Amino acid sequence: MQTATQQEPQNLIDRIGIPRPLLWGFVGLLLFMIGDGVEAGYLAPFLESQGQSSTRVALLFTVYGVAVSISSWLSGPLSDMWGPKKVMWVGLWIWGIFEVLFLVLGLQPNNYNMMVVAYTARGLGYPLFAYGFLVWIAAATPARQLGSAAGWFWFAFSGGLPTLGSLFASFAIPRIGEMGTFWSSLALVMAGGLVALLCTHEPSGSKRLSPPDVTLKQAMFGSISIIWREPKTAIAGLVRTINTSSEYAFLVIMPGVFTKLVGFSLEQWLQLLSIVFLSNIIFNLLSGILADRLGPRTVVAVGGGLGAAICVPLFYYVPLSMPHNFPIAAAMGVLYGASLAAFVPLSGLMPQVCPKEKAAALSILGLGAGASTWVGPAIVTWFQGSVGTAGVIWIFSGLYVLSALMTMAITVSPEARAYTRQAELEASQLDKEAAMHAAGGQ
Repeated sequence: MQTATQQEPQNLIDRIGIPRPLLWGFVGLLLFMIGDGVEAGYLAPFLESQGQSSTRVALLFTVYGVAVSISSWLSGPLSDMWGPKKVMWVGLWIWGIFEVLFLVLGLQPNNYNMMVVAYTARGLGYPLFAYGFLVWIAAATPARQLGSAAGWFWFAFSGGLPTLGSLFASFAIPRIGEMGTFWSSLALVMAGGLVALLCTHEPSGSKRLSPPDVTLKQAMFGSISIIWREPKTAIAGLVRTINTSSEYAFLVIMPGVFTKLVGFSLEQWLQLLSIVFLSNIIFNLLSGILADRLGPRTVVAVGGGLGAAICVPLFYYVPLSMPHNFPIAAAMGVLYGASLAAFVPLSGLMPQVCPKEKAAALSILGLGAGASTWVGPAIVTWFQGSVGTAGVIWIFSGLYVLSALMTMAITVSPEARAYTRQAELEASQLDKEAAMHAAGGQ
């Protein structure tokens, strides 16, 4: 009886699409990203209230995004060479150390140069932690479950950044102040990192994933050369860049739009942001599950590309036309968050496109995800002065149409499908032999 009782919740975890040995990694990732997302909705208005210009704030976010994109790319080859778990440890300590420097030497004395240095360096931290875990997921999860596992990864990722992070900030700021809330993010990040790394014992995360004869230089080159050896990865990287570029641009421009033009308070804006990304995390799961049934390309191209092309203008124009109307703004935000979530199946598709080089393929997606953190603010910096905020909105809408067209070119070759089937058959056979050996030993 006791054995059956113990196994029932484990089987439930598998059935909902979470790889059972990685459960605590998902929990820790959620806590980590809540901490990372605490500042997302109010760092820009806080800096402007301290006398920093909107151009300087956009530049800070852009440089930070460049660091994020570099680190996102590095997460793949470094996980191949060192093992994902070690890469996650490095990311956790980088985040913690440079957050302290950012707060003590940058924000508190309002020293812009130190803000740029420390915040940019901190940008190297979260991608190593988060995308190192994504490589771990790809290494430990069978192809049939990759879509759902990717959905749960992005559920935890965007559940924290910025959904629950912004919600936490909306309640914390009135009680402990803005600086106190910044400090609380450090505690959340460290707690999440320790939960993920100390409570997850799946063995492939602690092992080198590359063959023993592959050097670090070769792994680095392989994670870049895959762009021209398998051009579909380059297309996927561009699609992933477009995916969340508007999100990071909106963190720069939308606080002003909603607080100055629509008539919301800062707390209402933060709560709206949380609603937007609550929708996002729910649809992260749904899009992963739908991708396992309808095919990832269909979900990404239709729900993501075409959906976001429509929802981005709706999120801007409808609240402007109906100021002070929080429910209407929230409804538009829900649609926008859902359209961004429809890009999630890319993370399950790429290991199938390149089954022999999963980490390298995911590193290109990581590069795209990181690039979106600076491409979005950079588009604001480059174009807002000439075409206005409305023009920036239509630039993003056009980019999403382009992403839908590009997604249709990302196909899985027959050779890749055959390789994946063979690898899974061999893994299944090894599991059966191990189970028989264990049963015989008992």
